[in-house]
Amino acid sequence: MYFAALLARTEDGWEASDTELDDVETLSDLADLAREASPEEDTVLVLIEQEDAWFGVVRVDGEEDPRIYVSDAAAAARSAYGELLLTDELLGREPGADDGPDLDALDLDGTEDGESEDDEDDTAGASADAVPHSPVGDSEILDDLGISEKELRTLEADDALGTIAEALGASEVLETVR
Repeated sequence: MYFAALLARTEDGWEASDTELDDVETLSDLADLAREASPEEDTVLVLIEQEDAWFGVVRVDGEEDPRIYVSDAAAAARSAYGELLLTDELLGREPGADDGPDLDALDLDGTEDGESEDDEDDTAGASADAVPHSPVGDSEILDDLGISEKELRTLEADDALGTIAEALGASEVLETVR
């Protein structure tokens, strides 16, 4: 299970809307979806949580490139929604480099198509080398909104979105879409 919501900052405060990511295929699509939530080109945060295993924040400020933070890259790599966020640049790879596992061939549990979880030892080593079991991205993404890099890095995946929303003063609007 996953949960995704858009938080758009307006002159009246934060507005939340839940969002389905099924039709979103690229980070560009996700950024466009965020921009549609704020016609005034205000800050929009896309908050994504996957089965309490990882969370991600995508920040879109007008037409600027999206800024991304993912709490656990390896866990996110096993998720179709996490793959949207894990760009080559974010992982420190050359664009188009083929030095990691084929993330498209992995099932959501991290095993390759047709492979049992018992056989995953071979792919786990390759995956661990390519995608770290640690946060990746812009850890200062929420600094100006009241959440420091240190605070962001210490958030637990099962409570992160609520904590972020509370710090922004948007917990009530987020809960209405949850």
